[in-house]
Amino acid sequence: MQEIKEKLLQAIEAAKSAKSADALEKVRIDFLGRKGMITTLAKNVDFSKMSVEEKKSFGSRLNELKNLATESLAAANAAIQESAPRRKANDLDLTAPGKGRRFGALHPITLAQMELEDIFQGMGFSVLYGPEVESEYFCFEALNIPHDHPARDMQDTFWLKNQLILRTHTSANQVRTLKRFGAPIRAIFPGRCFRYESVDPSHENTFYQCEGLVVDKDISVANLIAVMRTILSQVFRRDVKVRLRPGYFPFVEPGFELDLNCLLCGGKGCPTCGDGWIELIPCGLIHPEVLRHGGIDPREYSGFAFGVGLTRLAMMKYGVKDIRYLNCGDLRVNEQFSTLL
Repeated sequence: MQEIKEKLLQAIEAAKSAKSADALEKVRIDFLGRKGMITTLAKNVDFSKMSVEEKKSFGSRLNELKNLATESLAAANAAIQESAPRRKANDLDLTAPGKGRRFGALHPITLAQMELEDIFQGMGFSVLYGPEVESEYFCFEALNIPHDHPARDMQDTFWLKNQLILRTHTSANQVRTLKRFGAPIRAIFPGRCFRYESVDPSHENTFYQCEGLVVDKDISVANLIAVMRTILSQVFRRDVKVRLRPGYFPFVEPGFELDLNCLLCGGKGCPTCGDGWIELIPCGLIHPEVLRHGGIDPREYSGFAFGVGLTRLAMMKYGVKDIRYLNCGDLRVNEQFSTLL
C-alpha cells in the first residue's frame, strides 16, 4: 500500500512540474500508459499470497490512484492551456500554407433543369412539382388514356402494392394543376419519371422530364412553335436544326414530335441518335377531354402541352454520348461540371 501512495505522489509532482503539453503527455505515458509505472505495479503484485480482503483493498487503492493521477494530469493540462499566449484577432500569418478545399459539383441534369427553369420563369411560367408516386387516374385516365387504350402498352409501368404507380411522365401533373389553379395558367413541372425500358445509349428506366402547360383563350399551334424556338435558342445559344413531325399522344390533338438534329454527330448518325435525329420535345394542343377532366371548358379555353426530355437535353448540351453515364453514380461524371455554377 505504501508503494501505491509513493507512485501517486510521484505522478502528482510530475504533472505539476510539466511546462508544456508534450511534457505532460510524456508524464501520462510514464504513469498511465500500457507500460507505465501504475500498470507495471499491478502486474508485479503476487495476488496468490493475498487474502480476499487484501485483494479488494489493493484493487480499490489502485483504482483510486489511477483516478487521482488522471485528475492531476487534467488540472495540469488546464493550467498549461490557460498560461499559453493567446493569438490576437488580427494575428494572421499570410505566409502559412493554405488548406486546399474541394468544391462540390452539380449533376448535368440538375444544371439543365436549373437553366430551363430560369428561362421559363423569364417567360412568365410558374415552376411546380408533383409526386413521383402517382395515382392511375392522374397518370392515365385524366390524360384520355383509359384502361383498354393501346397507349398503355407504350408505357410499361412500375406498379406498387397499394395500386399506385411510379409516374411514367410528368404529364401526370397537367390535370392535377388545372384542378388546383384553373385557367389561364402557364407552368412547367420538372421531375423524375420511371418506365420499364430496354436500356441503351439513349434510353433508361429512370429519366427526367420537364412538362410544360399553357392554357388560355385563343391558344394555337403558332404559340407552341414560338415557345419551342425560344427554349432551344436560349438553351443551346446557337442555331440548331429541328424538325416538327406529326406524333400521336392521347392527351394532345393534334400532336407533334419536335426532333433535334443530333449535336453529338452533326446529324450523321451515331449510337445515341441512330439516324441523325433525336426526339427531344413531344408536344401538341391539349385534348378537350383533358381540359374537361381539369374542370376547364374547352369551348372557352384552349392550350398546348409539351414534354422536354431533360436527360436528353443534358446529353446534347454537354456532349454526353451515353445516357447510362448520367445514372451510373460515378463522381467523375459530376466533377466535370463543378465550374458551371
